Amino acid sequence: MRAPITVQFSRPLAIAALTAAAVVSGVAPAAAHPVKPGTPSPGKPSPGVPRAGAPKQPPASMSTHGGARLGLPGPQTGEGAPALPTGLSALAWMVSDADTGQVLAASNAHWPLPPASTLKMLFADTVLPVVPGTASHKVEPAELTGMGDGSSAVGIVPGQTYLGADLWRGVFLRSGNDAVHVLASMNGGVPKTVTDMQAKADALGAKDTHVRSPDGYDAEGQVSSAYDLSLFLRSGLKNKDFKEYCATADAKFPGGPNTKGKPFGISNTNRMLSGIGGVAKYPGLIGGKNGYTTHAGNTLAEAATRDGHTILVTVMNPQENKHDKVYTETRALLDWGFAAVGKAKPVGTLDAPKPTTPSQPKGTAAATTDSSGMGVLGWTGLGAGAAVAAGAAYVVLKRRPVKRRRV
Repeated sequence: MRAPITVQFSRPLAIAALTAAAVVSGVAPAAAHPVKPGTPSPGKPSPGVPRAGAPKQPPASMSTHGGARLGLPGPQTGEGAPALPTGLSALAWMVSDADTGQVLAASNAHWPLPPASTLKMLFADTVLPVVPGTASHKVEPAELTGMGDGSSAVGIVPGQTYLGADLWRGVFLRSGNDAVHVLASMNGGVPKTVTDMQAKADALGAKDTHVRSPDGYDAEGQVSSAYDLSLFLRSGLKNKDFKEYCATADAKFPGGPNTKGKPFGISNTNRMLSGIGGVAKYPGLIGGKNGYTTHAGNTLAEAATRDGHTILVTVMNPQENKHDKVYTETRALLDWGFAAVGKAKPVGTLDAPKPTTPSQPKGTAAATTDSSGMGVLGWTGLGAGAAVAAGAAYVVLKRRPVKRRRV
């Protein structure tokens, strides 16, 4: 197999702020307002993200969605659980059972942190049903604009026609932001895709997630959590195409002028799957998604199966500065999860709570509902969320070039 070819794109950004209201209505905004690129403003830190130089401590109050213990800081395990692995340094992590939805252990599960390219799982959850592998698309140069400086790329060539399957392999294997932007264009554009992703996150119960870019590139206010990333991976594994792409270690990608039209080999940057870079493959690994930016650090979500059980592990930003620390911590937590499943009392759940109908005294009028059964308050809540989304501008922020490529 030929050595993987990686194309880097680096260009100044001047992305227009587009309102979500215009996207939802399907009408393009009347005017674009340039946003100065840069790192997240020190005066407006992302929720839960420490300022530079500040102690990296979880927020005083975190969500308790999925269980009260998931809102507590530090490691949480239940009765009957084996001892946790030593040397865990990640700001947040979680171990769960994909089949039952039980959360077996967690640490700062609801801490909103920058997700880097693990957010591409939500992108796939959202766009895969719309853009299947059989779709065909000729890439326009404008579709490759707006990517962050130093973005990872698979090597999309403007003017060339690609199948959806090729683009999706570019996303899952090479974490290609170029492939993400082309697929987003096929979905109706980047602003629409960001809005769609937020709606999908909300539908999955991912309450910590705020989407600002489709590819996970650092953007002010863009955060997710170990809990939410587990929801995205669990949802994705129910889609056979998602499962196939995230499990693919090596593939051929259509070539361009640099390869005289010949396909070239690409390997998955998820090292636990591909075994590259000195990281041993994990037995029974289904796959998942890895990510890295200077702001997010290393992030990783993996799924593995053994003895009829599928365990999910998410790890966000290990603090110990060792080579491939995100993989060693994930490996240790997967081993722990298989040892704990069926023995440890869960500390939470990935499943949304079932709605309950309060008992009503005879002769009391029922609360007003519409045909959906959501009721006036339910739609009011959705309306408020829509209003917030409508006022949110999509911003992609340029970061300083770094030696390490974001994957």
